[in-house]
Amino acid sequence: MDVNQKIVKGVQASVEMELLESGELPLAELEILVRNKATLYLNNFVPKSQRNEYQEEKVVSQIVINCCRWTPQIQLLSDPTDHDVWLNSERKKNWVYWESYQQLLSEYLDDDAIDNLDESSDKILEQLEDPKRTGSWDRRGLVVGHVQSGKTGNYTGVITKAADAGYKIIIVLAGMHNNLRAQTQLRIESGFIGYETDIEGLTGKLSGVGNFRDESFTPNAGTNRAEKGDFNKNKAKTLSGISPEEKPWIFVIKKNKSVLEHLLRWIKTRVSDSVDAGTDRRIVTKLPLLVIDDEADNASIDTKEQSFGIDGKVDEQHNPTAINSLIRQIMHSFSRKAYIGYTATPFANVFIHNKSETAKEGRDLFPSSFIVNLLAPSNYVGPSAIFSDQGQRLFVKEISDFVDSTSNLEFGWMPNKHKSEHVPLYQNQDVIPPSLITAINSFFLASSVRYLRGEQNSHWSMLVHVTRFTKVQSEIVDQIKRHLKYIKQKLSRKIGHEEFLRDLKILWDSDFCKATEELLPCDNTEKYEDIKKKHFINELPHWDEVLGIIDNVINDISVLTINGKAKEALAYEEHKKLGLKVIAVGGDKLSRGLTLEGLTTSYFLRASKMYDTLMQMGRWFGYRPRYFDLCRLYTTPDLVEWFSKIAEANEELREEFELMASEGMSPHEFGLKVQSHPGLLITSPMKMRTATTLKLSFSGTTAETVVFSKSPLDINSNLNSMAHLLKNIEDKRDAYPKYLADGEKLNGLLYKDVDSSNVIEFLENYKTHPDSYKSNSDLLVRFIEDMNRAGELTNWTVAVYSGSKENKMVDCAGEKLFATRRKSNGGDIYKSTIGRLLDPKHELVDVSPAQYADAYERTKKDFLAGKTKHKNMPEQPSNSIIRFIKGVGGEKSKATPENGLLMLYLLEVRDKGTEHLESVIPAFAVSFPSSKSGVKVSYAVNNVWKEWEGEFGGSE
Repeated sequence: MDVNQKIVKGVQASVEMELLESGELPLAELEILVRNKATLYLNNFVPKSQRNEYQEEKVVSQIVINCCRWTPQIQLLSDPTDHDVWLNSERKKNWVYWESYQQLLSEYLDDDAIDNLDESSDKILEQLEDPKRTGSWDRRGLVVGHVQSGKTGNYTGVITKAADAGYKIIIVLAGMHNNLRAQTQLRIESGFIGYETDIEGLTGKLSGVGNFRDESFTPNAGTNRAEKGDFNKNKAKTLSGISPEEKPWIFVIKKNKSVLEHLLRWIKTRVSDSVDAGTDRRIVTKLPLLVIDDEADNASIDTKEQSFGIDGKVDEQHNPTAINSLIRQIMHSFSRKAYIGYTATPFANVFIHNKSETAKEGRDLFPSSFIVNLLAPSNYVGPSAIFSDQGQRLFVKEISDFVDSTSNLEFGWMPNKHKSEHVPLYQNQDVIPPSLITAINSFFLASSVRYLRGEQNSHWSMLVHVTRFTKVQSEIVDQIKRHLKYIKQKLSRKIGHEEFLRDLKILWDSDFCKATEELLPCDNTEKYEDIKKKHFINELPHWDEVLGIIDNVINDISVLTINGKAKEALAYEEHKKLGLKVIAVGGDKLSRGLTLEGLTTSYFLRASKMYDTLMQMGRWFGYRPRYFDLCRLYTTPDLVEWFSKIAEANEELREEFELMASEGMSPHEFGLKVQSHPGLLITSPMKMRTATTLKLSFSGTTAETVVFSKSPLDINSNLNSMAHLLKNIEDKRDAYPKYLADGEKLNGLLYKDVDSSNVIEFLENYKTHPDSYKSNSDLLVRFIEDMNRAGELTNWTVAVYSGSKENKMVDCAGEKLFATRRKSNGGDIYKSTIGRLLDPKHELVDVSPAQYADAYERTKKDFLAGKTKHKNMPEQPSNSIIRFIKGVGGEKSKATPENGLLMLYLLEVRDKGTEHLESVIPAFAVSFPSSKSGVKVSYAVNNVWKEWEGEFGGSE
């Protein structure tokens, strides 16, 4: 443990104890307290010879972050079928592997974070079967985290506890590439094995937990840390069988056909101890198996179309995809086994048919036993932060110079559609475009600020992800290297460097100063403290300070190619003392699982419309202590639009999970919910294994228009549709002052007891944009009509919301209304998009006082139980709970599944970054109460996945 870690560990407990006694302190006072205690500890407990290693700002910021971070509990869906409760305090006595891992974590994590990991890994472990239970058993689950949120640390904790409990063979499926597998092997060595491994096995050099336990407890490693240290034919020949008395064996392997075949063959020939009477399969009965599947939605899914019999089961002769088949065959070779998939994008996993089973492979990998949702700590930077209005304004930089816009985007430096032979030329020159130059300059500045904030020896990374073709990646690397060399020469010779420094200063003033000042506003103390406590960002240094060290910063930066053919690797471990300073250029290898340490700047052009692909490519999500304000994403307007949609769908589905967990529902029920979620029309149909249609339900959700045509004909047509509706229902106008359930006065018009036929007619006449997946008017009409036949959604409330009086006034059906203002979130000359239309409070307009009270009581109960993502007590009910209460009914209020809510708006949509008014556009949102009717509507998928696969899929 270095000096700074020692001081953090020594001081934090004392600070936390004082906070318990005195209560929460203002940030300035907390910093003073921490500084004083750290100085005291330094002078009394650190030898004089080591005090020059003390980095005060780094220590103080880390303690403050640890003291202010908020971590919620996990959420769980579980099926107790054929499961015995087994994990208790007695079974946890004298656990060696977990205790040593806990000691290792204590060197760099605070007690609260370790306690949270202890609790969450216990919750996951207890969902597995007791490895000492005799007979045959099979538990399969899924753990859903966030991209770059610490899933590896969680499953390492589960592995240590599983080994302590008695699991004998542990297999970690670690991605599809050598470098990701090797990176995972290093993490497992540090957290579980305790020794560095090489081609011969254990080297004898202690690693991580090996420093905290007796050597006799060292597990057996079937793979090693070398780039090609995977399980192979030679390893299979040298490994003998395994006896139940042996220490546990662990294998960290790629999802690769030959690797899995070698491992399966070894299990059948060297490990199996019995023959299955019914099938003559060789099986293992004496050694319980645990499989950890990292990035479980990638490669593990059987994407082949299946046929099903009248019993609902898949054809037993079905031939699944190779990786899926081999994983299942390995599982099928054990009579006692458990499988846990880990992913941030679980949608492909819950699309697995829950009855899919074949004679050769056994059951498919549907998480039938449990699904765990790992809620992110308060300092996690995810899609909702980056793609919020403020996030897009400060962190996201839209670019367009990578294509030749005059040639329909088919030519230029990096057109969306290009082949492996593409030569990246900007205006016919072998150079990078200005936007990439700006992004690299941004990386220089971010690295300089981190240097001046005391992070000279930390890792600094920049991501360049523009193509999946390795040959094109090599061309990009050469271009960036030449550019970097050119800059270094200018600075070292002091010739012609003035223009470069002038460009840096312009970027500093217009971007960095603006962003940090907005995040740390002097006139808003409360917000200032909240941001600093979450991420501990300080004010920017003076420009002269940056100028003084910029040469050193740039000279330390190198450029690496990260793909299947490159010999280079992100050797963070080898550079942990001084930090790796790198611009990493790659494709698929950088898009899943691989961690880019200290990532500040991303240049990203890969244009996928698939939810899981896009989310996993988002390497910029994660934890950004001390440099949150320095992060930038340079990308296309289309990708900004898609990420915004994804962020919204992600939040909605996590809300649904939260609600279902509180209701004690099963993984199968969640699978059905996800499969019917209209927001997931952007998920790859190939992974859904659905040939032509999806079955969608809008119950318990909202649908809102966020994509609009700019055609005057379409706008006028929709205005007429809205006016026609209001004229038809004018006798339903509420003549009395109406207040929202939380006491806020309604600003607009309200119509009660409207027959569903009027709403259906409006939606039939309203022309939604083709990209309005979630608010497609044809789908909504069909759904409402089907619900009407089930006796639901027959009676509607229609609310027309008017905006502020300073906005444009519009005449609609003889009513004078003020437009509602929204900023454009992207689009093109044909369409405009916004982030969100609906204000959450607007859904309260038709909620009865009893429903409001019931929903709020339930919301508070979930908060107090740690089941929500909120740090503070919510001020109003959760909207998902409101919809649930209205449709299904709560403990104290009457359900009203017959009542739908249509909300109408007249929008002023303004171009991003300007005050230019594009148009006044009619828009709508619909709130559907939850339902037990099971009504769904079909959505045609056709074969669009073939186009997506050809354009975006495939390996490098």
